[in-house]
Amino acid sequence: MVYELRKVGTSAVFRTLPPISLALLLMLGLGFPQRATHAETKYPSKAVRVVLPFAAGGVAGITARIIAERLGGKLGSRFYIENQPGGGGIAAARTVISSPRDGHTLALLSNATAVSVSLFKSLPYDPLRDFEPISSLGFFDFVFATSPDSQFKTLADFIAAAKAKPGALNVGTINVGSTQNLSAELLKTAAGIDFTIVPYRASPELLVSTMQGNLALMIDSYSSMKGNLIDKKIRALASSGAARSEATPDIPTLRESGVADYDVVSWNAFFAPKGTPPEIIRTLNQALREILAEPDVKKQLLELGIEAKASTPDEISARLKSDIEKWRTVIERAGIPKQ
Repeated sequence: MVYELRKVGTSAVFRTLPPISLALLLMLGLGFPQRATHAETKYPSKAVRVVLPFAAGGVAGITARIIAERLGGKLGSRFYIENQPGGGGIAAARTVISSPRDGHTLALLSNATAVSVSLFKSLPYDPLRDFEPISSLGFFDFVFATSPDSQFKTLADFIAAAKAKPGALNVGTINVGSTQNLSAELLKTAAGIDFTIVPYRASPELLVSTMQGNLALMIDSYSSMKGNLIDKKIRALASSGAARSEATPDIPTLRESGVADYDVVSWNAFFAPKGTPPEIIRTLNQALREILAEPDVKKQLLELGIEAKASTPDEISARLKSDIEKWRTVIERAGIPKQ
């Protein structure tokens, strides 16, 4: 029974409240705390920072910005990019893993993260232990190309020439330890050939040298050479994935060119600091699945040479682990000194 104290004249009296009044009191008493709790746990509750280990303007940065804009619209808070290039991604990784585990600081990790594990003597973090996987964003091949006047019409032609004159041919990539550079190292062992790898500081220098006929072959991302391929200033011989990419359906794979089991596909993905609540990971994963399935998003990424593809957290974690082992073998076999 619930009683109400009321004043009648100079006397105080109690009266019994009807059941409906009791129910109303319970609803009012319990409702406000429930709404407050819900408001406190809403995600995201403020702007979300996405930390990239690359300088602004690259393929990873463009990809992240496209996705971040869509995430902001879908989840109701701004997602913004913070570039922290250099140091093999160490600075960017430190920023993320030292941030609160509330989903408001995310990391873009990539195939380069897997390479870093074996390229550096030690890292102040473990990408498998210190990050919570969310989803992949996209995957992309590398293109093996030559000058338009080159004697090599196919990659098989290049391989035959390399076998005939071991070490005589020059193959250009960007800096030592990049996935492009390691793709060249992998070609040596996969095809059983030898050639000289010439590292360049940046893609534009690599392209110019190829167009001038200084290199027998160059290896780089499709996005970095797209315009020159269209203008026929360079000629593609092969792509690095196990199957032809949607971005370059007319370019045969290395496997089609006779290099069995060759498969190099780079990727970008979102991760959060380890310990981020599962419900936040699920919210982000579901939003990314919806965004990456949108036709206009797929089209924008494909123009960069990227096949948009979401994953489960377990799938991208397994890919990271697999690539760590893959590139460790390549780096050790090539004798690349640790930094």
